[in-house]
Amino acid sequence: MDTIGNLPAGSSNVGVVLAASGISKTYKQGVWPFRRRNHVLEGAGLSLNRGEIVGLVGENGSGKSTLMQILVGALPADAGSVELHGSMGYCPQRPVVFERLTCDEHFELFGVAYGLTREERRAAQARLYDDLDFARYADERADRLSGGTLAKLNLALALLPDPMVLLLDEPYAGFDWDTYLRFWGMVGRRRESGQAVLVISHFIADEERFDRIIELREGRTAPK
Repeated sequence: MDTIGNLPAGSSNVGVVLAASGISKTYKQGVWPFRRRNHVLEGAGLSLNRGEIVGLVGENGSGKSTLMQILVGALPADAGSVELHGSMGYCPQRPVVFERLTCDEHFELFGVAYGLTREERRAAQARLYDDLDFARYADERADRLSGGTLAKLNLALALLPDPMVLLLDEPYAGFDWDTYLRFWGMVGRRRESGQAVLVISHFIADEERFDRIIELREGRTAPK
């Protein structure tokens, strides 16, 4: 697979911030001589444009999370290419947190990893606490958070550097109705600022919130 790289300046596809094509991934299952190949992705591809919200849907086990991990560089593909223009934020389906760290300590740690200054991190942290309404848990350890609050922290850490491309894997699982509406308010503001958002879910109820919806079936992607 081609390595993830930046789209060249002056490209004819100036609106494209993420482009993936020909993505294939096969897993080997079982032990020899009964080992078999499970073809999860077979030539899947998608693109994201500036200021666009795209949904990626598919049944459980269709390969959505596998494709997401390949897009962010967390998993190698057997074939295909991924090109990125600008910074990327990733919200995995399962929160990646440190149980003994508080919410504040997570923001500080991730801010350093993103290369944010102390002032940039504090300003973004305050906005995210307000946007997702969980500032009262700032000093609470991750292992003591409810599932819904943990999901807020997981999303907030992906949003912290204000990335050009945002990839969200089942981001609102566990959200109550108020947080669900807050989530879409945040996504809408990012669309207006020219950012691109990809939301992966096995089921999308509010299709009118999306500019496009892509379906992943039998290892391939197609417009829904």
